[in-house]
Amino acid sequence: MADPPLVELREVRKSYTIGAPNVAEVLHGLDLRLDAGEFVALIGPSGSGKSTLLNIVGLLERMTAGSYRLQGEPVGALSDEALTLRRRATLGFVFQFHHLLPAFSALENVTLPALMAEGRVSAARREQARGLLAAVGLAAAMDKRPSQLSGGMQQRVAIARALVMQPALVLADEPTGNLDTASSDEVFRELRRIHAERGTAFVVVTHDPRLAARCDRVVELVDGRIARDERVAASGAPA
Repeated sequence: MADPPLVELREVRKSYTIGAPNVAEVLHGLDLRLDAGEFVALIGPSGSGKSTLLNIVGLLERMTAGSYRLQGEPVGALSDEALTLRRRATLGFVFQFHHLLPAFSALENVTLPALMAEGRVSAARREQARGLLAAVGLAAAMDKRPSQLSGGMQQRVAIARALVMQPALVLADEPTGNLDTASSDEVFRELRRIHAERGTAFVVVTHDPRLAARCDRVVELVDGRIARDERVAASGAPA
C-alpha cells in the first residue's frame, strides 16, 4: 500500500475579519498535495497568499474551511496543544530573518527546539546539533554568537536549527531574501544538499526566479489560487 501524501489540502479557504462585518478571503478553495522528499518552490506576487498558505501548512494558522491531512492524519480539528506537538514532531521552519538569540552561541541556538520540545538538551541532541553545524560548514563557529557571524552563516545556523528535530518537512519563507547574491546562493546550495543527503522535503517561498528554477517543482499562487503547478527539469525548464 502506498504511503499517504506528506501534505494534502482540499478546498482550503482562509478568511480574515478586517472589521465587522467586512471579511476578506485570502485563499479560495486550494487543492495541494506534497509528497515526501519533494523540493518545491512557492512563488507569486506580493499579496497572493503565499505566507498564509505556508502558515496553514505549518500549523501556525487554522484554515477557515476545507480539509488538511498531514502524513495521512486529519489535523483541522486538533486542539492548539495537539497542533503544537504535531508541528514540533513533523515540521521545521526557516524564515527570511534568522531569529537567532543574540546571547546564545550557534550551538545553543540550534539546540533550542530540543529544549522547548523535551525540556532539556540531551547529550544525543547536542551531538546531533554539532553534526548539523558541521554539515552546513560551521564546525569552527559552534561557540560564536550571531553577531560574530556573517548573514549567510547566521542563516545556515537557522537551517541547522530547523533540522535538529529531524522534521519530515521544512518550510522556508524567503530564506535568502535578506542576503546578497553570493550568500543567497550559498544558503540555497545548503538547502539542496541537505535535501539530497537526508531526503527532507522542502517548500521554499521565493521571489527569486533563479532559485525557483533550481527547485524540482514550482507552485505559483495568484490572487489566492494556484495558477501553475509544474515539475521543473534540471535545466530549469518545465518538465
